[in-house]
Amino acid sequence: MGSFVVEGGHKLSGAIRPQGAKNEALEVISAVLLTDEQVTISNVPEILDVKNLIILLEGMGVKVNRLDKGVYSFKADNIDTEYIASADFVAKCAHLRGSVMVVGPLLARFGRAYFPKPGGDKIGRRRVDTHILGMMKLGAVQDYDSSKKAFYLHVPQGSHLKGCYMLLDEASVTGTANILMASVLAEGETTIYNAACEPYIQQLSGMLVSMGANIEGIGSNMLKIKGVSKLRGTAHKILPDMIEVGSFIGMAALNQSSITIKDVSYENLGIIPEAFRRLGIQLEQRGDDIFVPEQESYVIESFLDGSIMTLADAPWPGLTPDLLSVMLVVATQCKGSVLIHQKMFESRLFFVDKLIDMGAQIILCDPHRAVVIGHDHNYRLRSGKMSSPDIRAGIALLIAAMSAKGTSVISNIDQIDRGYEDIDIRLNALGACITRQ
Repeated sequence: MGSFVVEGGHKLSGAIRPQGAKNEALEVISAVLLTDEQVTISNVPEILDVKNLIILLEGMGVKVNRLDKGVYSFKADNIDTEYIASADFVAKCAHLRGSVMVVGPLLARFGRAYFPKPGGDKIGRRRVDTHILGMMKLGAVQDYDSSKKAFYLHVPQGSHLKGCYMLLDEASVTGTANILMASVLAEGETTIYNAACEPYIQQLSGMLVSMGANIEGIGSNMLKIKGVSKLRGTAHKILPDMIEVGSFIGMAALNQSSITIKDVSYENLGIIPEAFRRLGIQLEQRGDDIFVPEQESYVIESFLDGSIMTLADAPWPGLTPDLLSVMLVVATQCKGSVLIHQKMFESRLFFVDKLIDMGAQIILCDPHRAVVIGHDHNYRLRSGKMSSPDIRAGIALLIAAMSAKGTSVISNIDQIDRGYEDIDIRLNALGACITRQ
């Protein structure tokens, strides 16, 4: 396990370009399993989670070629069907959160797939019911294989997945993606109501359509899919990562710095820019770039009735939960108070004790809510030693350390590397002082 040694107090300046979207990458790379023809994907973030998913596909027999930085070709024309049913494969899937996305494609194309409890961030319960119930509605049979400690989904011999109407119990992004990928090769028409409609799902849908799928309602919460017998190859470009964009906005604000974030795909950021403006951060859209000017003070807005501002996550087009950790740490140096309400995961706010040790004024009300009273940059956070518990808390702690007085050490940075590519090198180019050990 590596660590970052961070010397705080350095101003940032210059321009930075976000990597490709991690969440989209896990979906569209898994979708290459739906065809035996070549699929080329560009703007792939070369981060730990994506690299591990690509290694998993190679182990299944997918031919993978790295054509250039962030550009890969995939050809799944010779899948080892015995291996994808092996204990070794299931065990590897259990250690990789992104492995859940291969279940729909494998079930659709080969009629069977194992679904172990996935790995990833320890941020509370992450149910897989939506995935499994959706597959069962399409005609899959679900058993539990105690020897592999995994659910076994399979289509009865001589049968096929069949389209149907389903109302999802939650607008799960990964659940919607998995069911969508299974349904494009199912017989008949499938309707997915209460579907997630994030840009990631829109991008996946667009890629599938370019492969020959028939999908209506893209961008809405009701998707209608008419199954086809075969999909072809395609080329696809991944969107910029909106979570990185938000992280860079937060870094600029907490360090009272001025930076330009290049090529952000502004129309796909949704409410993110406005959420940061509510913390008093000025943002300027310049074409497809975001300019964050240097400010002496960031004043948190109140609601129109004078009550305390609340920032809460919600299904798209609401605020993504992946940015609440960043917004929380930024608020520690703003002027005013804000309630951060993390509805989705009950363990994601438990990193705030580390911020409190650094001098932040935060009241953790319960596992889902924290009140932040900002210092207005009158008191700098103190440096410290800390460990990254998950991807998003890790980047929030890195942002805090960059603004703190003194030198901080952040361990377990594999968690940060899972979601942010070469983050130390890229931030040092802006003026940060981060050493990897």
